[in-house]
Amino acid sequence: MNKPLKTLISAMTLAISATALQAQAASVIKLHHDMTEDSAQHEGAERLKQLIEERSNGEYEVNIYPNNALGDDVQVAQQMQFGAVEAAPIPTAKLSGFNKNLQLIDMPFLFPSREAAYELLDGPIGDEVLSGLRKAGFEPAMFWESGFKQLTCNHAVNSPADLDGRKVRVMESPLLISQYKALGSNPVPIAFSETYTALQQGVVECQENPLVSISQMKFYEVQDDLMLSNHGYLATAFIFSKTWFDQQSPENQQMLKAAVREAGEYQRERSIAREQAYLDGIEAAGGTEIVSLSPEQLQKFSQAMTPVYDEFAGKLDDNLLERTQQALAAQ
Repeated sequence: MNKPLKTLISAMTLAISATALQAQAASVIKLHHDMTEDSAQHEGAERLKQLIEERSNGEYEVNIYPNNALGDDVQVAQQMQFGAVEAAPIPTAKLSGFNKNLQLIDMPFLFPSREAAYELLDGPIGDEVLSGLRKAGFEPAMFWESGFKQLTCNHAVNSPADLDGRKVRVMESPLLISQYKALGSNPVPIAFSETYTALQQGVVECQENPLVSISQMKFYEVQDDLMLSNHGYLATAFIFSKTWFDQQSPENQQMLKAAVREAGEYQRERSIAREQAYLDGIEAAGGTEIVSLSPEQLQKFSQAMTPVYDEFAGKLDDNLLERTQQALAAQ
């Protein structure tokens, strides 16, 4: 073999080897969520990891960071704005500072059922609300969920008067703060990861969260009463870092969003399926009285929270609240 030909073959071999190595180096997607590994949120994340890695033929590697391992939700959202974290489902209340229209979903007693919430959030109004996140540096894909919120306290709550003057832990959300002010309470914004300690030390007396959080974060250990109220719905907006997402091919962008939607349907199913087990576990632990509030009691809470609607209707874009109420009534 002459020297020029031998040199050419060697160069081609090196180029092929370099291409193969480059193909083997998967792009890493850091996926954050705020719940424990024993949660529907984590099950959804695991399903998403499986779908993305299989459908990309190994082009992507998804690393899941549960339980706020990368920081709390707001900190992670800020990291996502410049591409340090690629993906996350984050509660809408915590993203309302980036897009005010997300406050719509946290309106008290807005959704009569999960089915009503899914229909609205998966439709045009849900898409409209999600689209506002793009200006803040996020690429939205779908709403996942933690479910309907319940109330826990160190005393029984049967009417709005039972919350008068009480300190209640809330997320950092103007709407949720107003919701408890309407009840005469003293709302105190506290990070999710610090809520157990705040309850234990008496910094606050009450808190609201879906059953998954009450169970998995063991809030029931430091609360005497659990009122099943379904007074608000906690959706999580699944978002990608727009800085990162825009760098992906159109084909991969389509695949990623489709995977989020498929994993999201599974996450919702698992969220529903787990709730009775959460209740059973809290009851078995003892020490926490579980009470289902009656329709008449819930109506009193709903009426007491009416000022929240009056206050925030004008803060949302284009009659969004009115259009939402009309859409829900037409279901």
